[in-house]
Amino acid sequence: MMVTKAHILDEIARTAEANGGQALGRQRFYTETGIKETDRSGKYWVRWSDALREAGYAPNQFQLAYDEQFLLKELAAFVRELGHSPVIAELKLRARQGPEFPSHNTFARFGGKARLAARLIEFCQEHEGYEDVAAICAPISLDSEPETTSNATERHEAFGSVYLLKFGRHYKIGRTNSMGRRKRELAIQLPERVDGLSCTLSMIKVQRRFPS
Repeated sequence: MMVTKAHILDEIARTAEANGGQALGRQRFYTETGIKETDRSGKYWVRWSDALREAGYAPNQFQLAYDEQFLLKELAAFVRELGHSPVIAELKLRARQGPEFPSHNTFARFGGKARLAARLIEFCQEHEGYEDVAAICAPISLDSEPETTSNATERHEAFGSVYLLKFGRHYKIGRTNSMGRRKRELAIQLPERVDGLSCTLSMIKVQRRFPS
């Protein structure tokens, strides 16, 4: 069934009213109404902004990035209101209840939960009257302390050997963590039977750093 122009205009008005008087963007309008871009673009309007203007709404403007101080102030007030650090579901609900509150995704710029708590503590220390908020965030900021460089290096380093095998006119180069075992394996794999390992086998002990 063809979607009429009047129906699209009615849906723009209905969804905008439900959104506090602000028209929805294209993707959210499709999610809310099921009206596809092909139902309107090239049929009634060239651009989505043209449809919004005809429905009596100003075209959506790109939202500027929130100021960091504003984000931290809003979050501090919310932490105080809850009495604990909010989880994602609580941030989502708060944003739905008050359009002025930032989306939960906005706080991702600070990093993980521990880093966000640490930055919020810094904000509280820079402004008077937030001692209670800093106390709530203190345990969270210590949950995921970064590893020291020495500990991280020790955990991600391993020793191994690079070997060069010469048998007749043939060469083989490789890497192993067990020189003795690899020497026995190579002896078995040689194409001709030999007494022991009658070839040149040079091994160099190296230190290799594994990626974290």
